[in-house]
Amino acid sequence: MSDFWLYVTLGLEHVLDWTAYDHVLFLIVLSASYTFSSWKRLVLLVTLFTVGHTLSLLLANYDVVAVKSEYVEFLIPITILVAVVYNVLTAAKSKEGENAVVLYIVTLFFGLIHGFGFANYYRMISEGNEIAPLLEFALGVEIAQLIVVLVVLFLAFLLQTFLRLNRRDWILVVSSIVIGLVIPMLVATWIF
Repeated sequence: MSDFWLYVTLGLEHVLDWTAYDHVLFLIVLSASYTFSSWKRLVLLVTLFTVGHTLSLLLANYDVVAVKSEYVEFLIPITILVAVVYNVLTAAKSKEGENAVVLYIVTLFFGLIHGFGFANYYRMISEGNEIAPLLEFALGVEIAQLIVVLVVLFLAFLLQTFLRLNRRDWILVVSSIVIGLVIPMLVATWIF
């Protein structure tokens, strides 16, 4: 049972590690346009991200796919910026999650990219080719992601309810902050 909690804890720490905050930034951007009333759609998006993340770890762990780490490290801030651009372009729309199928596919793809960013480290800590530790790790990732989402939703609720910040402004402010944090990541990982 202690191995179970070891891998769940590693999954939690992977997402909640503030020194590697790219995962959190993506979740913040993903969550910014949602409210508690649309939590089911948001949980589905987060779970799709976890599925993509886990699938890439699985593919890398079994040497099915190998991606150069410098490409992955460059693509991670790109995925965050794409999510920001999507938020900015759709911030004025009243309905949350229009074009849901496209958003689901893109989120799954982004999960794949983020997972490949962690694949080398996971390979070092895993106990070989067992699938159970990978699923336990994925459970920890999912729990941590839901924690981040809850914090973002709660903060959005507070600011939109008590400070009367409208939804569009909330999305634009969050997106602007994330852009400011992602640009240095992009510069640091620039491959061209």
